[in-house]
Amino acid sequence: MAIILEAETETFLARLSDELKKLDVVEPPTWASIVKTGPGKQRPPADKDWWYARAASVLRTVSIRGPVGVNKLRVKYGNKANMGMAPERFVRASGNIIRKILQQLEKAELIKQAVVKNHKGRVMSTKGQSMLDKLATELKKSAPKPDITPKVEAPKPVAKAPAKEAPKPEAKEAPKEEKKEAPKEKKEPVKEEKAPDKKEPEAQK
Repeated sequence: MAIILEAETETFLARLSDELKKLDVVEPPTWASIVKTGPGKQRPPADKDWWYARAASVLRTVSIRGPVGVNKLRVKYGNKANMGMAPERFVRASGNIIRKILQQLEKAELIKQAVVKNHKGRVMSTKGQSMLDKLATELKKSAPKPDITPKVEAPKPVAKAPAKEAPKPEAKEAPKEEKKEAPKEKKEPVKEEKAPDKKEPEAQK
């Protein structure tokens, strides 16, 4: 059997408020449509069935945190009040609404007064706890089961790293050939040819 903590809170409270509507004892008073739920609120609740929603929330809180009294529940349902130009401050919820709901749930034999370890307040009765556990079990069975099968993902193609080019051997500079100077041609001294001596013609005898 499931417990109330295993059920989703919003769904559980919606189903529990529907169950409380079937009880003749739990019903909103005549002033429920025009009253504010606390001094920190500015308007009455917009939901017409807000009384059953608050009763379901109170019953769940008693089951989890019991024993609880009116003062603890006033703190739970309190809110910050708009103080105009002054900073906001926390104010507790209406005690009359919570007290009426606790009295109705006690008449329906869903909760009872008890003292647990020197703490006095309301705790769950056997009837009330049984109703909550059955409702939590139904919600757990109707809830879709999560898919536990492990998902096998297709292996992602591994991007191949570009092949590293082998480092090109550095071109070694060819040794500079020393320019050998062409051997200078030895200039042979030019021999001056001596012109033959011109003999003067012998004087004619």
